[in-house]
Amino acid sequence: MIKFFIDRGGTFTDIVAVTDDQVIIDKIAQHPQRFLTVPLVEQQWVIVYKLLSENPEQYQDAAIQGIRDIMGMGSHEPITTLAIEVVKMGTTVATNALLERKGDGVVLLITKGFEDALRIGYQNRPDIFARHIVLPTMLYQQVIGVEERYDAYGQELIPVNIQQVKQDLQTVYNTGIRSCAIVFMHGDRYPYHEQQVAQIAQEIGFTQISISHQVSPLMKIVSRGDTTVVDAYLTPILRRYVNQVTSQLPQVKLMFMKSDGGLVAAHQFQGKDSILSGPAGGIVGAVESSKRAGCELVITFDMGGTSTDVAHFKGEYERQLDSEIAGVRMRVPVLAIHTIAAGGGSILCFDGSTYRVGPESAGSNPGPACYRRGGPLAVTDANVMLGKINPQYFPSVFGLDGNLPLDKDIVIEKFSQLAQEIADSTGNYRTPEQVAAGFIAIAVENMATAIKKISLQRGYDVSQYTLCCFGGAGGQVACLIADTLGIKKIFLHPYAGVLSAYGMGLADIRTMREGGVEQPLTPELMPQLQQLMDTLQTQAKSELTPAGVNIEELVVQKVNLRYEGSNSTLNTHFSSDIALMRQEFELEHQSRYGFIQPDKPLIIASASVEVIQKIDTPPEPLIIRTRPINQAPKPVATVRTFTFDQWYDAPVYQREDLQPEDIIDGPAIIGEKISTIVVEPQWQAKLTLRNHLMLLKLI
Repeated sequence: MIKFFIDRGGTFTDIVAVTDDQVIIDKIAQHPQRFLTVPLVEQQWVIVYKLLSENPEQYQDAAIQGIRDIMGMGSHEPITTLAIEVVKMGTTVATNALLERKGDGVVLLITKGFEDALRIGYQNRPDIFARHIVLPTMLYQQVIGVEERYDAYGQELIPVNIQQVKQDLQTVYNTGIRSCAIVFMHGDRYPYHEQQVAQIAQEIGFTQISISHQVSPLMKIVSRGDTTVVDAYLTPILRRYVNQVTSQLPQVKLMFMKSDGGLVAAHQFQGKDSILSGPAGGIVGAVESSKRAGCELVITFDMGGTSTDVAHFKGEYERQLDSEIAGVRMRVPVLAIHTIAAGGGSILCFDGSTYRVGPESAGSNPGPACYRRGGPLAVTDANVMLGKINPQYFPSVFGLDGNLPLDKDIVIEKFSQLAQEIADSTGNYRTPEQVAAGFIAIAVENMATAIKKISLQRGYDVSQYTLCCFGGAGGQVACLIADTLGIKKIFLHPYAGVLSAYGMGLADIRTMREGGVEQPLTPELMPQLQQLMDTLQTQAKSELTPAGVNIEELVVQKVNLRYEGSNSTLNTHFSSDIALMRQEFELEHQSRYGFIQPDKPLIIASASVEVIQKIDTPPEPLIIRTRPINQAPKPVATVRTFTFDQWYDAPVYQREDLQPEDIIDGPAIIGEKISTIVVEPQWQAKLTLRNHLMLLKLI
């Protein structure tokens, strides 16, 4: 049997497979340049594979092609699905559709008189001095104002005009729109009108019906409405992709990663839960592998080809309820991930006076200049120029046929031209390597600033944390990022280049239910609150397969608290003891904002229940030191690298040659088949006991 963990990213699709099938291992051994295999315990092997997400000349879908390649099957040969135990995936399909505004057409049904409510929004001004306000593009194509109304206490003021709704919906249906979002005033508490209209839409033939009290059962019609529209906009395209994968993998257990860090069965995967599907897998992989290495305070740093994701971990996953992604407001629990447009594919340019890194990306097609597809200079090219990426130690998967190494010559040529252009414009001459180092410095500062937003600006001392670096490009800048932030320890997993995919295999099955409260926290409220918790727990468990004998099931109950008169909520654990909840809230408030108000009443904004089913996860590969403890590893080569404005002779080591307790002083390059680790001067790399987990420490 074989298990597949897949992350379909914007540039690369990463696959981690776990199998005990020796036939597959023997086939893969014939292609050591394409696959990385690592022995596990009990005759199991881990297979690591990476391929371009978009390569239309060679395949239609990267995830399916990766499964075919690992199983040794041709492009048109049916996949032997009986040999596949499970496929766990994260995908950017919905994210890309949102970024590019390529979702399905949506009609919004909203209480009459509030047709412009979502467009008006909260009248936020991100750029307060901008005189010309550009409103975000709405995802819906048409709006229907429905005659209906409840008041805030559940009294029906205006019943639904059934005939008018039927007529309006039929008119929209005739234009070709098949997706609708239903959002009524106070529908989160009194959903009967939404249910009536949903029934009408179903009878007419709408194939996607998103109802606000199911999608986001919380108060505030704008954020609830935005979330419902997103769900209606993305779920159809997501469903088509899921069906496409399912058609290639009939009768295979298929699961997808949600934005909150939990797995869900493919048929339950919804648009609102898919926006951070891939990055969530990276956070889970980073946190769980860091915990196995003994690191409890973690800053996760995922630098991929298109963007960089950072997150904070202090004992439990941090989630945020309100978020804005790709210019769209959402109100669903998602992992607290801060993303910036800085990755290995971020395009480098000189605008006549300053260096610029991104936000545009070269993607995977054409990709950076060194990919041999005619692409522009990018961050990856800068590291090639500096000698931190060496073509001979990188997979030969580039060019139109996907079989050539990185092209260093074109990188040197383009940076030489750029250096001359800068000299002509400014009169300030820099060598090509100094120009490349300048772009890297800007990218590092941008990424360090992102980490400060989720740590220092929230009261956390990052010098006490471990920086968990992963993603295809993370190891190339790990030491530079840590130097900028004052972090003294870096953790790099052996699967760091594909840790988002590995995280799919480490994730648990999770389901969460929420309910609005908006009442003062008093002893009189506790029975009602406990009843709400029980109801939410029942609803959450109804979505899960009953836990088996060997499956551990956990229930986490939380509330969102705020001071009366404030709009900022903090997430705390639910307890029957009000004093304990207040104490936890005040500790977090003091850390976040620097003050507390002991005499101020607390308001419970909402409650949530999360049910977690712990499932088997792949073990870490264990290795035994065979080389004498006093015998240092031998480098395979020495290369020239440019850092701190000078050239160094840096030894090159292959990670598979290193053994527990080996110590490598920087500057050095540690090559992997799927990424590169740069050990800068003043840093030291050491493999931990019994496995390939690597810690870098500032000397």
